[in-house]
Amino acid sequence: MSVREEIKMPRMVKIRQKFPRPVCVDIASEVKKEVAQFLHKLPSEARVAIAVGSRGISNIKEVAAAVVQEVKRCEAKPFIVPAMGSHGGATAEGQKKVLESYGINEHSVGAPIVSSMEVIRIGILNNSVPVYFDKNASQADAIIPINRVKPHTDFHDEIESGIAKIMVIGLGKHKGALSIHRHGAAGLHHLIPAAARLITEKMPIVFGVAMVENAYHETALIKAIGRDELEEKEKKLLLKAKELMPHLPSDEIDVLIVEEMGKNISGSGMDTNIIGRMMILGEKEPSSPQIKRIVILDLSQETHGNAAGLGLADFITRKLFKKMNYEVSLINTLTARFIIRGKIPLTLNNDREAIEIALDTCWGVQSEKARVVRIKNTLKLDEVYISEALTEELTGRDDIEIIGKLEEMRFDEQRDLARSSLL
Repeated sequence: MSVREEIKMPRMVKIRQKFPRPVCVDIASEVKKEVAQFLHKLPSEARVAIAVGSRGISNIKEVAAAVVQEVKRCEAKPFIVPAMGSHGGATAEGQKKVLESYGINEHSVGAPIVSSMEVIRIGILNNSVPVYFDKNASQADAIIPINRVKPHTDFHDEIESGIAKIMVIGLGKHKGALSIHRHGAAGLHHLIPAAARLITEKMPIVFGVAMVENAYHETALIKAIGRDELEEKEKKLLLKAKELMPHLPSDEIDVLIVEEMGKNISGSGMDTNIIGRMMILGEKEPSSPQIKRIVILDLSQETHGNAAGLGLADFITRKLFKKMNYEVSLINTLTARFIIRGKIPLTLNNDREAIEIALDTCWGVQSEKARVVRIKNTLKLDEVYISEALTEELTGRDDIEIIGKLEEMRFDEQRDLARSSLL
């Protein structure tokens, strides 16, 4: 039963946003070209650990398989190590299943998956912060971390999310992630680069494979970076990643409707850089975009019930709540230490009710004239819906194309958005 009377909703129209679109067409060839300069550093018969994370990175299976293939050409023996901190429920089998969900298994990439939560302590920072590292990877003759370089969802600095992070947090496993995260976002600014330097010094990192994506969640470029240049080159790649990031069509929004959130989309379920909310004690909130209400309708299938970051929203639906794996979400939230993000928002019975309440709680705004944007998730922003109030403002912009007509939002018998209308 609805908690209040139905209200009039604004009409919506689909638009297409146009972003810069550099694309890496031949993944395997690009990997081969990039890693060629470092392969001579791999001794014959060497055991090579290839670290792969838990994010929904475009072409991650293809990149991992290509790296495996090139390592095998040197007569070395590659194996895949899940590098994902506490994800996958902080269990070896759970992390292996996360890789499997991205199509990464022994058959698809040509190398065994060696998954364990066992770590060794390789050093200590500031006389108080232990740095841990995956035991299996530490016993390899060479290590190759693979990761996407992108703006972090928890803090901003010269080094954010990339090779350094996967070495420190990913290969640190649950224990290593806890050690770093217990110092909060302020600690991440300094601890990740410092820990990455320690790991590079102590562990047999040969080179890293960095990927940058465009606004369409496509691989824009792939770069192999030698161990001695990891920090400086990652800084430059981060600047490129920021240039290519997508954005919402307006900086002033009354209600943002998000069809799905999940760990495959962002470490925080939704990219905080897109929604303009950090919700971390001591971290400054972004100046834009300014969004009054955020509604999340569902969890992605690929997130496996992990709803970490749910507290970034104001309203969710009961179907999302029922899909949430509480234990997995709790572990992930407590590991990250960003408690506000773990709070469960007001939960409504269905999509329509959640959207209505969001509109009705926007102070001083007539619901049918509200500035509303609807997106599939924070990764896919090329095609979105905007309300009639925004249509007048955005029509005529070179980077926006109207590709539909104004129409009422359609709902099914369960009062959820009609499947035919989903992005």
